[in-house]
Amino acid sequence: MVQTADRIKNVEEYYFSKKLAEVRSLDTPELRVINLGIGSPDLAPSENTIDALIASAKNPANHGYQNYKGIPQLREAIAGFYKKIYNVSLNTETEILPLMGSKEGIMHICMAFVNEGDEVLFPDPGYPTYASVAKLTGAKISTYAMKEELGWGIDVAALRKRDLSKVKIMWVNFPHMPTGRIASREELKELVDLARANNFLIVNDNPYSLILNDSPLSILSIEGASEVALELNSLSKSHNMAGWRIGWVAGRKEYIEAVLRVKSNMDSGMFLGLQHAAVEALKNGEEWFKKQNEIYTGRQQAAGKILEVLNTSFSKKQSGLFLWAKAPDQITDVEKWIDEILYGTKVFITPGFIFGEAGKRYIRISLCATEAKLNEALARIIEWKKK
Repeated sequence: MVQTADRIKNVEEYYFSKKLAEVRSLDTPELRVINLGIGSPDLAPSENTIDALIASAKNPANHGYQNYKGIPQLREAIAGFYKKIYNVSLNTETEILPLMGSKEGIMHICMAFVNEGDEVLFPDPGYPTYASVAKLTGAKISTYAMKEELGWGIDVAALRKRDLSKVKIMWVNFPHMPTGRIASREELKELVDLARANNFLIVNDNPYSLILNDSPLSILSIEGASEVALELNSLSKSHNMAGWRIGWVAGRKEYIEAVLRVKSNMDSGMFLGLQHAAVEALKNGEEWFKKQNEIYTGRQQAAGKILEVLNTSFSKKQSGLFLWAKAPDQITDVEKWIDEILYGTKVFITPGFIFGEAGKRYIRISLCATEAKLNEALARIIEWKKK
């Protein structure tokens, strides 16, 4: 048998890739599994977005290879979005690079900047892909704590005391997944100053800023960020387009050029119809987002009732598509408890251990299910607890 590459020996298959197969195996016509685990929006994109895709796809001329940098209209729409939402001005020719979802951007950025042995910092708890990609590029991975006692903020004072001389990239993610933490301008300024003082790249992964958040913020709006920062963003969460795989990276011209050198060797450009649709999606107005957030507010309240019945503790001031909660003290093994709930009720909730050591005592509920489904899950759990 041909041996696999050393680089994948310490990289596990993504948790949801395996777990969702197990969850699906429990599905029966008599009792369907209610999946409250993954953050895949169940709502539709705006009508004008779908109409633009259909119209473009019907044009025979639109099905060929496309420019690696995306069409000018898309980059202009992204720039307009950044100016309107974050008050950030971006050069459409040099400071924006469309991506096939921001997840690929994590790999492209690491490949463009990380040498074997360089250190990559990522949050604990945090998105597992940051660590997985760093391992694939041969980096030394190192966590920094998101502390509950700081409201899931970053202990910047502790970071200042560490040896950061070998750090190449620091991943941040605000609004934060899974905790729902929203960073202040002051917090981001501290992080930018830290990156400047230690000469490393700080990358903010920013897909949740329009969901249950009254103050959207880009790291690129922070003084000094242009020297050391990149930002990933996408239409996946905020515009209900997760499966469309449309994202981008924005920042300094030289950094964007480095990412493009990797990307241009990895794909052949985004389908033109998707780009035309993205242009329309980025035109969605305040009223459209208001309606989305009204729906998510109702779901957040319904999810909160589930967490209360499970006797967890949680903050009601969370941004993004999830609710993050601490398991009751009497639960000794949270992963086992989650499986007991799954097999006893056919309701799947994400255990927090997958987000790092700091998440072992926590669980996460997705808001990507209707209020009716959330209420049904609540009823099942109430009945299960009686047994």
